[in-house]
Amino acid sequence: MAGRAEFHQQHLERARAEAQRLLAERPRLGGAWLNWVAAELYQLAPPAYANMVRRELEQAASDE
Repeated sequence: MAGRAEFHQQHLERARAEAQRLLAERPRLGGAWLNWVAAELYQLAPPAYANMVRRELEQAASDE
């Protein structure tokens, strides 16, 4: 479990920045944004990092 916590701590700021980058494209992409974001998340690796970005994206979107 320490490995997971360490991974999270090491990559949290990068995941938050990536989520902000994805959110910033929403006004430009409009209705196409959701499909675009899904494709962007699918390309992220490792999967644990992609999940972190997804959670940060959900949190940031709910804060708006």
